[in-house]
Amino acid sequence: MTGSFTLVDPQALGDLQVFLGRAARVDEGSVRLIGSAGVLAIYVSVLHPAGLLDQSPTVLGLRTFALASKATFDVVVPVRSLLARVDTAIEKSDGADGSNGAPVTVSLPMGVNTVTWAAITPPRGGWVAIDTVPCEVLEHAAREGIDEVAEAVPSGVGEAIVHKVRAEVWGRPLDNPDYLPAGVGFAAVSLGFVADEENASVYESGAWTRVTTKRGHVLVKRRAWSVAR
Repeated sequence: MTGSFTLVDPQALGDLQVFLGRAARVDEGSVRLIGSAGVLAIYVSVLHPAGLLDQSPTVLGLRTFALASKATFDVVVPVRSLLARVDTAIEKSDGADGSNGAPVTVSLPMGVNTVTWAAITPPRGGWVAIDTVPCEVLEHAAREGIDEVAEAVPSGVGEAIVHKVRAEVWGRPLDNPDYLPAGVGFAAVSLGFVADEENASVYESGAWTRVTTKRGHVLVKRRAWSVAR
């Protein structure tokens, strides 16, 4: 396993720090990093099934960053540990404002092998544009869902109850389009993907649907049926 990756400049490192901070607030578990052809893809789980009988959709957030080299790796690491390494890299650099354009290297923490959602890899190609969805629809779904989860989950309850409530709220379909779960809105807003855009683009590839803005992607895996007409 590679022990580090190198981003093209401190500005990219600052963007990564912000994204990981958001990801840690969504899920304090792990993130998946795939390096290939000079691109770093970072996946975070927003919602995934807890077992074979759980019918929750898989909802992943994805940000990509340019790498300074064409290193190839695929690792799963604790998000808090990676964020700490990024913080250290920023402290050692001249800051994350882009004033120093030199590439910046981030060391990787110890990987983990027990993250079930990370065994599912979304397709890299074959995406077909099928629709657009207003960003205000995503924002509305996020606000309503966050309030509903907060009201339904008192402090101190067990993890199983929390997952059940989150799965029910974020797995519920949007009113329009009804083939997208509300978790897409939560992912897009919580990970900072919705800003200054009227619509997000919707693509399909096999059993996956992707909602894309200029700032990132939300990927949804449902049963193997097509929403394209």
